Amino acid sequence: MTRTASIPTAGTDAPRVGARGWAALIVLMLPVLLVSVDNTVLSFALPEISIALAPSGAEQLWIIDVYPLVLAGLLVTMGTLGDRFGRRRMLLIGASGFAAVSVLAAFAPTAGLLIAARALLGFFGAMLMPSTLSLLRSIFVNRDQRRLAIAVWASAFSAGSALGPIVGGILLEHFSWGSVFLIAVPVLIPLLIAAPLLVPESRDPNPGRIDLLSIALSMAAMIPVVYAIKSLAVDGPSVVAGAWASLGVVMGVLFVRRQLRAEIPMLDMALFRRGTFSGAILVNLLSVVALVGFLYFVSQHLQLVLGLSPMMAGLALVPGMAVMIVAGLGVVPISRRVAPHLVVPIGLAFSVAGYLIVAFTTHEHGVAPLIIAFVVLGIGIGAAETISNELILSSAPAEKAGAASAVSETAYELGAVLGTAVLGGIITAFYRAAIVLPAGLPTETADAARETLAGAYTASNELSGTLGDELWQAAADAFGSGVFITSLIGAGLVVVAGVIAAVTLRTRTPR
Repeated sequence: MTRTASIPTAGTDAPRVGARGWAALIVLMLPVLLVSVDNTVLSFALPEISIALAPSGAEQLWIIDVYPLVLAGLLVTMGTLGDRFGRRRMLLIGASGFAAVSVLAAFAPTAGLLIAARALLGFFGAMLMPSTLSLLRSIFVNRDQRRLAIAVWASAFSAGSALGPIVGGILLEHFSWGSVFLIAVPVLIPLLIAAPLLVPESRDPNPGRIDLLSIALSMAAMIPVVYAIKSLAVDGPSVVAGAWASLGVVMGVLFVRRQLRAEIPMLDMALFRRGTFSGAILVNLLSVVALVGFLYFVSQHLQLVLGLSPMMAGLALVPGMAVMIVAGLGVVPISRRVAPHLVVPIGLAFSVAGYLIVAFTTHEHGVAPLIIAFVVLGIGIGAAETISNELILSSAPAEKAGAASAVSETAYELGAVLGTAVLGGIITAFYRAAIVLPAGLPTETADAARETLAGAYTASNELSGTLGDELWQAAADAFGSGVFITSLIGAGLVVVAGVIAAVTLRTRTPR
């Protein structure tokens, strides 16, 4: 018989879990680490993929973006289905599909097929993430324990994003680019074995009917808007981008109207009237934009501009990853005594400093400033992710944990999309505008060098004599100018997140 967890009133006086609950937390961290690693691992594999599959600039961004794009479009739907059919059940289905598709992605022969495989990974990944956070809500009903469990969850998510380049670097040092996908298999097999034994099933006792129209509207709102932002960042303002954005906004309005009129809505819009909930969502989103955008261009700078091997480039980020984990866990006792509207802005001030270090020192001084910058950036991101996720989950009714978790995850995945689409698109645009190609290049070589930094790297290696050196120097200088502007924009986004936190996180959720 399937065990279904009851959900007592949460608080500091609620029952505390024992060793079994903490063992369940360890099991639930496996998909968290995997999905967050998958968000950034391709940043380091991208140079090799670009050489092996020769994608265009648009395809290169799609290889990165399609995965979090599909996740962002499906998370609310999957979270709601988990509330209805069982969160553990959705977790196991998602894990099985994710492992199978990862094998297909590892051996994709073309950029188009790799993009398709990444889209399928997003589909199954959307089943994993809302389940993990909502299951934590049902397992850890004691608020103090839940706060620590969510800190571990958020630290694992942030650490996974940073761990992606490290894992990718080590694997790429010894294996082909497909190895970055195959890591899903040994991670998810223990989950499939241990989750039925340690993780109790939980669901909404009164889920209502399945609203297929709301599901369709949620997807029709998310995907066009994110695609429009991506198109705007890569190609600039266009009629196509405007049309997609308009379609997404219209679908979003229809989705909200339907939720407001429904007796049992798919997503309770009343949650967004709470300043703490909405503010935490925005802080979550902007923090992830800053983190993923940073990793996107820094990974290329370390490997292609500074010439580090994938493994050494990944290891350069280890100190920042460690600090991010420490900050995420260390903020827990602090948050019991200091209000979040003070803790989060102070932490994010460190992240602003990290971006400014990149902007003003990296181009001239090499690897050391990047290591320091990521350490400083990690302090703010680690603290902000822990506090924002705890506030999001605590603001929602326990029976709607899946839907609330899905909103949190949607913010995360949307942030991952925007980090690469906006900051990645900006640095690509500045690179294309700033590069001054040396005279005498063949047309095909010039086009490849102008498209992406990886294209210029490959082209310069194929040229003989000083012409290849001149091309590479021009590309490195152009990319460096893009890093400067993009870092300032990243710092500005973190400042906005700090202001939002200071204004909206003043109201504590009830204990």
